[in-house]
Amino acid sequence: MRRIGIWIAVGGLLLSTAACGGGSGGGSGTGGTPKAQSLSVGFVAEPANLDFTSTEGAAIPQALLVNVYEGLVKLDQDGKIVPLLAEKWDVSADRRTYTFTLRPGVTFSSGAPFTADDVVFSLDRVRTDWKLKIKTQLDVVDKVEKKDDATVVVTLKRPSNGFLYAMATRLGAMFSRTGVADLPNKPVGTGPYVLGEWRRGDSLRLDANPSYWGTKPALSSVTLKYFKDATAMNNALLTGGIDVISSVQAPESLQQFADPGRFQVIEGTTNGEVVLSMNNGRPPFSDKSVRQAVRHAIDHKALLDTAWAGRGQLIGSMTPPTDPWYEDRTGDYPYDPAKAKELLGGKTYTVKMRIPNLPYAVASAQVVKSQLAQVGVTADIEPLEFPARWLDQVFTKGDYDLSIINHVEPRDMGIFADKSYYFRYDNPEFGKLLAAADEGTEQEQTDDLKQAAKLLSDDAAADWLFLFPNLIVAKKGVTGLPQNAIAESFDFTALAKQ
Repeated sequence: MRRIGIWIAVGGLLLSTAACGGGSGGGSGTGGTPKAQSLSVGFVAEPANLDFTSTEGAAIPQALLVNVYEGLVKLDQDGKIVPLLAEKWDVSADRRTYTFTLRPGVTFSSGAPFTADDVVFSLDRVRTDWKLKIKTQLDVVDKVEKKDDATVVVTLKRPSNGFLYAMATRLGAMFSRTGVADLPNKPVGTGPYVLGEWRRGDSLRLDANPSYWGTKPALSSVTLKYFKDATAMNNALLTGGIDVISSVQAPESLQQFADPGRFQVIEGTTNGEVVLSMNNGRPPFSDKSVRQAVRHAIDHKALLDTAWAGRGQLIGSMTPPTDPWYEDRTGDYPYDPAKAKELLGGKTYTVKMRIPNLPYAVASAQVVKSQLAQVGVTADIEPLEFPARWLDQVFTKGDYDLSIINHVEPRDMGIFADKSYYFRYDNPEFGKLLAAADEGTEQEQTDDLKQAAKLLSDDAAADWLFLFPNLIVAKKGVTGLPQNAIAESFDFTALAKQ
C-alpha cells in the first residue's frame, strides 16, 4: 500500500544448527576457530511472497530493501539521502536532469555485473511491470538513458522535490535484467545479504553475500522469526530463542527486560502514523460531519496510554515530526463528546471496523469502540488475517467503514491524493497543493505541504491516533540496531554481536 504502511515486519526462524533453540552465538569452534555469527530477530507478520513490485505492504521491503536489494541512494538514520550504488549524482540548473555516476565493481548475487543497463531496466520496469499504486511517484520521469556503462541520465518532465526521495524507497531498487523471472521466491540483488531459506509460516533466513561489493556484514546470517503473539515473542527473547525483538508489540511488558546485564532497550521514533481510516466513499463516513464527530469522540491521550502504554507521540496529521513541514495538529479536534453528538445530530450508527490482526490495531480498536459508543456509534470489530485478508477486503476492495493501520512509508501524505486508494478521499484542492509542493522551491514545498496537512485535518479525511514508536529490545552485546525507523527497511547491514 502506499506502503501501506503497516508496521509489519518479518520474523525468521533459525535454520541451521546455530539457529536451533534460538539465538546464535559467537565464540570459538573446535580448536579455537572463530564461529560464524548469526542473529535471530523477531517480527510480527510474514510477507505473502518476496515480490515488492507487485505486492502491497511493508513486510517485504522491511526484509529485503537495503539488505538484499539496493538502490542508487538510500536514507540514513536522520532521513538524509546518501549514496549507495551511485557514487554521486549531479542535478542540472533547471532541476530536471539527474546524472548518476555508478559505483564500479558491483555484481548481483547471480554473478551478473551491475551496469547502467540495469538501472535503465529497473526504472523502466516501474512504469511497465510494477502493480503498486505508489509507482505513480515516478510518473514524473520522462526518460532514463545510459550514457556509458557507469553513467545514467534521468530526465524529468518537470522539477520534482520528491523524485530523489522516492528513489531511496523500494521504487529505486535495482534489479538484474536476468534476475526477475521468479521475484516472489528468488530475489536477486546487489546487497550484503542473499536469501538463504524461507520456511513459510515460520522464518526467513538471509545469508551474507560472499561477493558483496561493500563492507562485508559482520554476521554470517540473520534469521527473521515470525510471531503472531506478542507474549510468545517476548518469551522467545527471555529464553534465548531469539536475539532481538524488532518492534515491541506489548509495551506494558518492557519491565520484563529491565535487567541491563541481560538486555538493552532502544527507544526512538518512526514515521509510522497509526491511522483510524474512515471510508470517505460510502455512508456514514461520506458525510464530513460524521467524520468530524469521530475525531472529537476520540480521547487520543487515553487511547495511547491504554493501547500502547503511553509509548509513541500524538501528532494529529499524516506528517511525522521528522519531516520539515510537520506541524502539531493535535488541537484541531480536541476530545469533546458533546461536540461529537452535536455533529451527529442525534443520529446513531452501527459501522463495520475491519482491522488487521496485529497487536497495535487490536488494542487500539477496543479503545476506539468504547469511545465511539459514548457518542452513539457502535463499531463492530472484525479482525482480519494480515496481510492477505486485510489487503484483499479493506485495502483492495474498500469493503469497510473503519479500520486501523500503521502507515509506515516515508512521506506518504500523497496517498490521500488518489481517490481510488482505500480511504476513498476525493478533494482536488489537496492534489493541487501536493503538485505545487513537488515542483516549487524548498520553502514553497514546506508551505504547501503544511497547507495540505491542514486541509486533510479540516476535512477529517481520517483520524491519526498516534505516531508509532521504535521500540527494540535486544540481548546485551547486540550492536548496530537502528535508533529510529524512518525508512522502509529494517537495516541489518550494521548488526553485530560482541
